[in-house]
Amino acid sequence: MIAQLIGTVFYVGHLKPASGTWGSAVAVPFAWIIHLIGGPILLAIGIIAGFFKGWWATGQIIADGDDHDPSEVVVDELVGQWIALLPISIGATVMEASFWALWPGVLTAFLAFRLFDIWKPGPIGWADQRGDALGVMLDDVFAGIAAGGVVLIAARIAHGF
Repeated sequence: MIAQLIGTVFYVGHLKPASGTWGSAVAVPFAWIIHLIGGPILLAIGIIAGFFKGWWATGQIIADGDDHDPSEVVVDELVGQWIALLPISIGATVMEASFWALWPGVLTAFLAFRLFDIWKPGPIGWADQRGDALGVMLDDVFAGIAAGGVVLIAARIAHGF
């Protein structure tokens, strides 16, 4: 079923323990490949497409069950992690540098996203409490935005720009 393939990100969501961390981890090399092919513009398009495909797939997966956010659904982590990594893609493009030359930012994006996704402060927690497919996607979008902000603040501290 295509919804399972999308929702679990090619079945990565079935890896245990910490399926959300596995989903975030697989998002990093995918973001790098997308960056290589089309830079931050293609990554932004991927974020938007991933959000809508993930929303649809999550809705299909949870339609017949009691669990509004099954652990195997990790497409939301993929999208949120890509949002957190977007400043890295933009920075690498502006600096004409390799994506991996900004590895401290990649690590910061990963760790900050996982922190916000687990902690769920403010609007992240509100979205998670919705109990529907949109909430599943939105909590990670908000976590990705927060993590992206951390990346920008860390870059400002480290580089003064």
